[in-house]
Amino acid sequence: MTETLDIDHLRSWIGRTDDACERLEPELVRKFRAMFDEEPGAPQPSDPAPQMIHLCLAQPVALTQALGADGHPARGGFLPPVPLPRRMWAGGHMTFHSDPRIGEMVRRQSRIESVEVKEGRTGTLCFVTVQHEVTADGRAVLSEKQDIVYRGLEGGSTKTAEAVPPGAHRREMVASPPLLFRYSALTFNGHRIHYDHPYVTQVEGYPGLVVHGPLQVNLLLRFATELRGKPPAFFAFRGLSPLFDNAPFFVNADETETGLKLWTSRADGPVAMSAEARW
Repeated sequence: MTETLDIDHLRSWIGRTDDACERLEPELVRKFRAMFDEEPGAPQPSDPAPQMIHLCLAQPVALTQALGADGHPARGGFLPPVPLPRRMWAGGHMTFHSDPRIGEMVRRQSRIESVEVKEGRTGTLCFVTVQHEVTADGRAVLSEKQDIVYRGLEGGSTKTAEAVPPGAHRREMVASPPLLFRYSALTFNGHRIHYDHPYVTQVEGYPGLVVHGPLQVNLLLRFATELRGKPPAFFAFRGLSPLFDNAPFFVNADETETGLKLWTSRADGPVAMSAEARW
């Protein structure tokens, strides 16, 4: 399938930029907390907001009729029009500079850094790397590098892999449909693999709803913060295999010389999302 990709055309997107902003309102913080089963409380102006709430702000707004069959906005625009049907959040890293505060105007400036095509075990893969700089009222909040992978429908999404041993710290989680729906809603993510069971099983061939990569990262970051008593300054992550809603899963953590190694996995499954936290 590599020959169907015009890599020179796709690489012409390198250097493209996008600039979006949205005010961080108290009600968003309340909804974000409730989604993770925290008491919503009464957030006040200038209170610090939770880490990773920036993914709920200033997201692309496309008309419903302009969405593709998978629920994503039609290809093209800021991201290159990669002609492969599956699009996933593959990994990246975040460096946190300060907390966004309620009432501030949060701005995300994004740039396409690279576009690469590789041949993987399951076929052709196209990786798009995006650099984001997030500020709040002009103050640096975080720098984020995000890797997006596009792939075909071929290849086994339920391949057998060796189960990973449990971490020294471990907690069972349930990816309930309401949680997945709420995360999609708060991030304005129309990707149907996260909420449309007939689509994800009959069209994309997965055994259940797919747990968002960013949601897994959020759960791991919150676990790291709880274990250490404060949020990390640096958080790197990589998606290794899909995670579904058809069984409970676990967030795991092991101590390292520099911080924590973390991952999500099913009880009898491989690593789904791996992460590294440093303070």
